[in-house]
Amino acid sequence: MIKIVCVGKIKDEHLLALISDYQHKIKRYHKLEIIEVKDEPIRDNEKQVLSIEAERLLNVIDKNDYVILLDLHGKSIDSVSLANKLDQLFVRYPKICFVIGGSLGLGEKIIERAEERIKLSDLTFLHQMTRLILMEQIYRSFKILNHETYHK
Repeated sequence: MIKIVCVGKIKDEHLLALISDYQHKIKRYHKLEIIEVKDEPIRDNEKQVLSIEAERLLNVIDKNDYVILLDLHGKSIDSVSLANKLDQLFVRYPKICFVIGGSLGLGEKIIERAEERIKLSDLTFLHQMTRLILMEQIYRSFKILNHETYHK
């Protein structure tokens, strides 16, 4: 199973429709679950906000999940490498859990919990857009692993 754990809800109906479309496509290959945790209102103490959001994320991550953070400070990875990584991880772990932080990023406790950190790009994206981009890359990974054509 793949879990995508995210801080905050997506309200934009167009973005939701695209995410739903990829969710439907991915489910043809593998079970997918999206879990949204409440985002904390931003205030003066950003470290406290990150800590609260990290606790909320940790509460929905199982101890046996393989946790991959989407993080600007993570390792760059291309689509073929992501596909191969997923293929290898499926053999060893019952759940692969991707974590997308809120607008301030990720708190220390969730960073400590992660097995690895990857970045989708050197560019910075809205965290809501990151969910769509991640889902497209997961779908692309399944197309690669199944030797199916997909636009480049």
